[in-house]
Amino acid sequence: MNNFLKEFKDRGYFYQCTDENQLSNLLTEKSTNAYIGFDSTAPSLHVGSLLQIMCLRLLQKHGHRPIVLLGGGTTRIGDPSGKEETRKILSEKQIESNINNIKKIFKIFLKTTNSNLKPIFVNNYKWLSKLNYINFLRNIGKHFTINKMLTFDSVKLRLEREQSLSYMEFNYMILQAYDFYQLNKSNNCSLQIGGSDQWGNIVNGVELIKRESNNKAFGLTTPLITLASGVKMGKTEKGAVWLDKNMLTPYDYWQFWRNTDDRDVIKFLKMFTDLSLNEIDNLKDRDINELKILLANNTTEMLHGKKEAEKSEDLARNTFKENSTGENLPGIKLDDEILSKNIIEIISFVNKDISKSEIRRLIKSKAIKVDNENIKDEKYVINPTLLSDKGFIKLSIGKKKHFKITN
Repeated sequence: MNNFLKEFKDRGYFYQCTDENQLSNLLTEKSTNAYIGFDSTAPSLHVGSLLQIMCLRLLQKHGHRPIVLLGGGTTRIGDPSGKEETRKILSEKQIESNINNIKKIFKIFLKTTNSNLKPIFVNNYKWLSKLNYINFLRNIGKHFTINKMLTFDSVKLRLEREQSLSYMEFNYMILQAYDFYQLNKSNNCSLQIGGSDQWGNIVNGVELIKRESNNKAFGLTTPLITLASGVKMGKTEKGAVWLDKNMLTPYDYWQFWRNTDDRDVIKFLKMFTDLSLNEIDNLKDRDINELKILLANNTTEMLHGKKEAEKSEDLARNTFKENSTGENLPGIKLDDEILSKNIIEIISFVNKDISKSEIRRLIKSKAIKVDNENIKDEKYVINPTLLSDKGFIKLSIGKKKHFKITN
C-alpha cells in the first residue's frame, strides 16, 4: 500500500475510496495534485474543518501538492449536505473578505519551503460566474439524472423531513462535480478528498471527468468526527472553536484540547498532531492529564506558535491554583446593569448554556467562587468595590471554568 494511504488509514482519516488500488498506484508513481473544497460562510474555519486541513498537510508531507478550493461561487449557492435549512446568503463583499481571512489559516498549516508543494489556492467563482446556463445544462446537466440526485442523503433527508430545499441548493452537487472537472482540466488534479457526507458529490465529479475527458480521477473521504460524548466535533457550550485568534484566543483554543474526554485523547493525538504513530504508541500508558497537555500544546503550537502554547499552559497551571488571582485570564466585559444582578443572573449571562437550576445546585455544593471565595447565597450581589480595587474579579464555575470579569 502507498505510504500516504497507509498513514491516512493509521491516523484514522480513512472512510471510503472510489478505487483504492489504482489510487495507491498513482500516488506511488508520481507527485499528485489533490483538492478539498471549503465554502466561505464565515470569517474563519473552525475545528470541525481541522481534519480536512490535516489531510492536506499529510499529502504535503508525502510529496503531493494540496489544492485549496475556496468556494466563492458555491458559497453563493449553499451546500445542503448535513443541513436542515437553507444557508443564509452572504454579500459578495463579505464572501471575499471571508476568503482572504481563511487563506491566512491555510498558510499557517501548509507552510513549506518546497515550491513544488506550496498550496494552490483557487476560487470557483472564477469559472462558475462565467457559466452560460443553457450551455451548462446541455454539456454538463445531461450527465445527471433526477432519479439519482434524489437518492443522495443530502437531498433525501431534507425531503423526508419535509424541510425546504431550494432549487438553488439542489444544483449544488452538479456545481461541485463541475469544480472537480475544472481542476482536473486546468490543474491536473486527480483526487478530491472530503467528509463522508460529500461522498455522492465526489463520485459525481469522478464520473463527470470520465465522461467528459476520459481521465481517471479518484475520491477519498474521511469519517464524521464526533466526541466520545456524541457531540459533533468543533461545537462546545461556548460555541464554535474558531481557528482565527481574533475570534477565539489561543488560550481558549488550548483549553478546548486540554478538556478532551479521556476516551478521545489517543485518537486526537493521531488525528490532529504531527507526532509520529510510534511516538504516540509509546506514550499511551502515560498519565492521561499529561497526554491532554501534550495534545493541547501540540495543536496550539501548530496553529498559534510555540510561545502561545507555552503561555497557555503556564496560564492554565496558575489559574487552577486555588489562590490564583486570574489576572491573566481572557476578560469578559459586563456593563453595570448586568453586574448589579444576583450571582445566578450573572452566571447565566456569562455561560448561557448552564441552566439556573444547575447554578443553584453548584452554589449548594460550594462550586461557585468569586475571587476564590465560596458563594453560599443565591441572592449574592457582587460588591462594586471588588472591581474598583483591582479592575476585575475572578469568577469560578466548578473546577474548570474560570472567567476574568471586567467593567
